Amino acid sequence: MSKVVRFHEMGGPEVLKLEEETQQQPGPGEAQLEVRAIGLNRAEAMFRRGIYMEQPSLPSRIGYEVSGVVRAIGPDVTGFRVGDAVSTIPGYSQNRYGSYAEIALVPASVLVPKPDALSFEQAASVWMQYMTAYGALIDIAHLGAGDAVVIPAASSSVGLAAIQIARRAGATPIATTRTGAKRAALLEAGAAAVIATEEDDVPAAIMAASGGKGARVVFDPVGGRTVLKLAAGMAPSGILFQYGGLSSEETPFPTMASFGNRLSMRAYTLLEIVNDPERRARGVQYVLDGLASGALAPKIAKTFTLDQIVEAHRYLEGNEQIGKILVTV
Repeated sequence: MSKVVRFHEMGGPEVLKLEEETQQQPGPGEAQLEVRAIGLNRAEAMFRRGIYMEQPSLPSRIGYEVSGVVRAIGPDVTGFRVGDAVSTIPGYSQNRYGSYAEIALVPASVLVPKPDALSFEQAASVWMQYMTAYGALIDIAHLGAGDAVVIPAASSSVGLAAIQIARRAGATPIATTRTGAKRAALLEAGAAAVIATEEDDVPAAIMAASGGKGARVVFDPVGGRTVLKLAAGMAPSGILFQYGGLSSEETPFPTMASFGNRLSMRAYTLLEIVNDPERRARGVQYVLDGLASGALAPKIAKTFTLDQIVEAHRYLEGNEQIGKILVTV
């Protein structure tokens, strides 16, 4: 028997329960992991509340991102052996493979060898944040020198990853956050400028931070009516990525700004990269190279234990963190 996190009803952090289950043996295409660390993500909080792309099938497992050691592999799995230290790239069903557990079953296709230089905690904080930011900014937008990119919710792990990736590309990362409380921390994290969306004139601040050119890329997980302000600060032919819906407001299309500046707005999820083997491989190599060079360095905000999973999710939804929230097993 091993411990696993499940929920039997949708709702807040309190619905998460630590239960025991019989360990599942891996079938074709699967691997069984001894989990050492878990990375928490907004996607899991949304899944728990029933407002994610995949709907929970109750009682449901939960979890996307772990690091650990391979305990067993399915009969057709190649490239990995028992005893290998690995991490998972999010991109599997939380209903089927939710990995908040002591022993987790995952598709072998999402495994990545753990770099020797990273601890298990660091390795559990890598793939959601860097692959999500890489896919939009590098794979699709081809962000480069001279570009400006606006990064809302910049204190999140994905936001910090986007700042680092923008700097690696020679672009100007412009962070946004609701108030000025996190301004110093975001500047220290590498943002060229920080805009408080509830305090500043957002379009004017974007124009000032971009040297009057406007932002060629906006990488937004929030949505709501603030997208109208973000679009008003964009450069001609810019692209606005909407990769989340944290706002409780409906997200309008910035019609007038789009007509005036030929803007495009598109939905984006990490699955777009993960489900394409060639694009996934390029992304993995990009991230590994960045980690090796030090250009990419995950920041851990706070660590909990598995029996503190409810407290960990409360902290996740409290928006206090700067960086990744982890759970050790």
